[in-house]
Amino acid sequence: MRNPAPSDSDVDAYIALGANLGHPLETLRWAVAEVGLLGEVCGISKLYRTAPVGGPPGQPDYLNAALCLRTRLPPLELLAALHDTEARAGRERRERWEARVLDLDLILYGNRVEAGPTLTLPHPRAWERAFVLAPLADLNAGLAHPQTGETVGQALARTDGSGLGIGATDWLSSS
Repeated sequence: MRNPAPSDSDVDAYIALGANLGHPLETLRWAVAEVGLLGEVCGISKLYRTAPVGGPPGQPDYLNAALCLRTRLPPLELLAALHDTEARAGRERRERWEARVLDLDLILYGNRVEAGPTLTLPHPRAWERAFVLAPLADLNAGLAHPQTGETVGQALARTDGSGLGIGATDWLSSS
């Protein structure tokens, strides 16, 4: 489903974007445009440069951002579309937390709570990671975890933000 028309059943989904291989800035710009085909992009964060967390040693820094997508796609269809976008960017899934051309994580889907073999909502590690929380705070620091009620801003204040640097605020422009 591409370019869904607005309806009363639109849901705000929050998606984290990351890349550290190839041309990360260009890839993230492309990914925003591609994700925009799945609904209406209603907010985009600043761009952050972050040190890798976990995974194999020696990875380059990541560029991270987040966006809010107003969509009618059900959560599993949205996740499948995000995985398809990653694959079209050249992502191959071989090792957990490895360097990647593109990473698109579905963090929140409205207030939905789900724990299944394919999808867990909210994202199980989002409220622990400054590289997810800082971009989300740009979009809505008062956004609350649907189970705990802790806001993005509160979670960000208690996380370790070392290794997190602000990049460009106008990173979507090609100049």
